Amino acid sequence: MSDTCTALYDTIADALVDQGYYYTATAQPGLPTADLQQRIQQLDAEDAMHRAGIGRDQDHQLNSNIRRDKIRWLRHSNAAEAAYLDWMDGLREGINRRLFMGLFDYECHFAHYPVGAFYKQHLDAFKGRTNRVLTTVFYLNDQWQQDQGGELLLYNDTGDRLLEQVLPETGTLLVFLSDRFPHEVMPTQRDRYSIAGWFRVNNSLNAQIDPPN
Repeated sequence: MSDTCTALYDTIADALVDQGYYYTATAQPGLPTADLQQRIQQLDAEDAMHRAGIGRDQDHQLNSNIRRDKIRWLRHSNAAEAAYLDWMDGLREGINRRLFMGLFDYECHFAHYPVGAFYKQHLDAFKGRTNRVLTTVFYLNDQWQQDQGGELLLYNDTGDRLLEQVLPETGTLLVFLSDRFPHEVMPTQRDRYSIAGWFRVNNSLNAQIDPPN
């Protein structure tokens, strides 16, 4: 493991303990960002992405009043996608060594928000009802401007106080506890690309942060 990765894992773990989320607009070492940008735009041009829904399994449904993005799950069969999944697996191991969260695996999808698309305020997980415990969002949009919309707004646990307003600029990474922070994506004025993912545990009771003494 490189010193850069060690320092990054330390920083993310400390932020999760202190405030429950980590946010940086600094490019992340080891990620094939340009290849991922090319890949998601290729998938979009090939119409290989599908409308995203809400809910899981039997509760899954499409609702354009809540979200209007298109998604496609990452796979190991593509080199750029595999490299991203491997990077996140390293992060999983790094967090587990520091916080003993019991993160077991990781799933993620590309997301394309076309002009006008949004995602209303929501939680990624509800306490005791899911095995998703840690959310990640990585952005793939060069030279994003404030007036182009598309920000992710991260709120406190009651959803009535804004904590962060995140521009979806290339290289920006957000990591947060899935069941604690309501968030939303504001309507975008240009095509907006990202990768959203979730670390999961086998048993949601293991999701409590327990840093070493």
